Amino acid sequence: MLEIRFGSESSARKFVSVVNHEVIVDTMSPGDRIAPRTELLADDAGVLARALARYREPNHLRSAVEIATTILPFFSLWAIMWLALDLGYWIGLVLAVPAAGFLVRLFMVQHDCGHGAFFRSRLANDWLGRVIGVLTLTPYDCWRRAHAIHHATSGNLDRRGVGDIDTLTVREYQSRSSWGRLRYRIYRHPVVLFGLGPAYLFLLQQRLPVGFMRDGWRPWLSAMATNFATALVCATMIWAVGLGPFLLVHLPITLLGASIGVWLFYVQHQFADTFWAHNKDWDVREAAVYGSSHYDLPAVLRWFTANIGMHHVHHLCSRIPFYRLPQALRTHPEVARINRITLGESLRCVRLTLWDETAHRLISFREADAQR
Repeated sequence: MLEIRFGSESSARKFVSVVNHEVIVDTMSPGDRIAPRTELLADDAGVLARALARYREPNHLRSAVEIATTILPFFSLWAIMWLALDLGYWIGLVLAVPAAGFLVRLFMVQHDCGHGAFFRSRLANDWLGRVIGVLTLTPYDCWRRAHAIHHATSGNLDRRGVGDIDTLTVREYQSRSSWGRLRYRIYRHPVVLFGLGPAYLFLLQQRLPVGFMRDGWRPWLSAMATNFATALVCATMIWAVGLGPFLLVHLPITLLGASIGVWLFYVQHQFADTFWAHNKDWDVREAAVYGSSHYDLPAVLRWFTANIGMHHVHHLCSRIPFYRLPQALRTHPEVARINRITLGESLRCVRLTLWDETAHRLISFREADAQR
């Protein structure tokens, strides 16, 4: 049995052991095991990686089926919504919900392409990702770079700001001016975070290579090429169906899909017992295991979200195609219990806004105010 210790003795809360490639979780406190302050050993990390690496190989036929069963229903629902406009707009709004679900699923395919997980060929992954990016309003190459930074820095208090949701520590929040605290409260309000924010992100912010403006021509090419292709598609659709019908059909799908996407990203890392640490105590694999949730959704929602709720496994081995993540969890049921959050439990995560460096957990504004 090879024991894997994540992070330092002071920060570790759980241990993972690997027995014949089986991952076993132990919730012993650090005091129950005498261990020197040490980083994750490279050999141990290799054992854990090999336990999941067997699932990385994509099945091209399965990938093609996943694309077909996502994009064809999306376009079909779009057409039905347009045809139903004469019968009453509320019919279209009802259909916008599953249509947005398929749009989210398209984004998840794009997400797998960004990790090189959907096909063996990087060229195939990249071009499929770029094409889908026209529908999701996401410049693929810019997003892929930002998302790679997110994976490399998730949970690191000293490397926040790229590809994540702004999260302050209690100390940082309390040291801000009244105006600074108010701005953060507004940013963290659910109406902004899951309503106005996603609309701004997908409709406006991603039209420019924000965060990479001075990093050469490639980010600009990604953003401008996506903008041009999107404008061309929108112009064609407006010519075919008219401006009013196009907006009545496509805008609700886009806005709802954007909000769902941001909500999923939020729940994947913003939960009470998540992991944050300063650089000296931070470890990428500890952050992957304990800083990412297992969002255990009902089967239908799990399908629409392409198993992205199995996020701790994804962060440990991002090359696993989304349709193989359930197999990984079935083989390693112990991993499935780590950071498991149900749909009902996830709603309570909305009030968690600040990282308490003393208690090592996310807390609410009310809890932080009580500490003053």
